[in-house]
Amino acid sequence: MKREEGFTMIELMIAMALGLVVAGVAMQGLIGSGRSGERLALLLRERTVQRRTLALLRSELAAAESWAVGTASGAACNLSGRTPVVHLVVENQPITYSIGAAPSAIWRGQVLMRCGPTYGLAGELSPGAAQNRVVLDGVPTGGLEVVQEAPGLVRMRLKQEFPLRGSSTPLKIKSEMGGQAPAG
Repeated sequence: MKREEGFTMIELMIAMALGLVVAGVAMQGLIGSGRSGERLALLLRERTVQRRTLALLRSELAAAESWAVGTASGAACNLSGRTPVVHLVVENQPITYSIGAAPSAIWRGQVLMRCGPTYGLAGELSPGAAQNRVVLDGVPTGGLEVVQEAPGLVRMRLKQEFPLRGSSTPLKIKSEMGGQAPAG
């Protein structure tokens, strides 16, 4: 009597079930890796925007004739209920940074806005009407801190937080920068 070599139906079913389990685990790993990559890319992009925002504020503070924290006396734009964070006077032109509700639904959460003169192509402040522009979105109340640590030395802290797609915890990003400024 000749015996046939091969697998039984039960052995094939077990092998297929194990294969599906291994494929499912591998797929979950790939999906998790993709989410981590997406989160990292978003983190890097937002941190770059934060650094640019802080660099703009640092350069304006360094050029300011006067500045004050938490007030906007003489703001050139309507703040529309937003809370002023810092008010500067650069080249006799007022510049005010404020935090509050976004002007439209395209922004995530509250926004940091800059009210002041625009910059020309050569990097100089342009004469003319001041404009109110969103600088950064996803900024919580108190998300921009400007603190004078010593005469001529200022420390700025900037925070953002916003929900991520497919995640129950919001992404939180913090940046800090120091700079020189005239005595407030």
